[in-house]
Amino acid sequence: MMPEGGLRRRQHSSLRAWDDVGMLKGLSVQTVLQAGIPLVRNISELPQSDYGRGGLSHITIAGSVLHGMKEVEIWLQTFSPGSRTPIHRHSCEEVFVVLKGSGTIFLASNSHEKQPGKPQEYPIFSNSTFHIPMNDVHQVWNTNENEDLQVLVVISRPPVKVFIYEDWSMPHTAAKLKFPYYWDEDCFYSPKDEL
Repeated sequence: MMPEGGLRRRQHSSLRAWDDVGMLKGLSVQTVLQAGIPLVRNISELPQSDYGRGGLSHITIAGSVLHGMKEVEIWLQTFSPGSRTPIHRHSCEEVFVVLKGSGTIFLASNSHEKQPGKPQEYPIFSNSTFHIPMNDVHQVWNTNENEDLQVLVVISRPPVKVFIYEDWSMPHTAAKLKFPYYWDEDCFYSPKDEL
């Protein structure tokens, strides 16, 4: 139970106490509120898009570009039956929590050799969690024909730089860099000064 006045103290102090959970490090609550970033958000009201990838629904719950996060970024992603991520890697750690559905994570067996190689397959299911080490090539696939796969994703070191592979035999040096990634593109856009 929070002591009386505890909530008030947290609202007016710096977010130092919130750093442990990855909240807007070093910014005061007042600064966050002045920037128009609400401390409490309804996920169903956050922007959602498939970013041109049919079968995907992506919501950035808390991000580096939109919310000032420096150490972590949190996404809610839903994959319709048969949909999947591209084969990819990134120089950050990634943790998944499967909220509903089931599918398969494909993880390269040779991420640190010349090419990813034949991936290992791991079944994922509701209430399971898995992590992807930095620079390990992987792919998440909803292999369930009857149900959406919904995952909560936490990445370190945002915004993420993604290297995309055409297949598992493609050399690492040929992977295509995608930065900013689709959900960060609008945030990095800045209109040209016409003057």
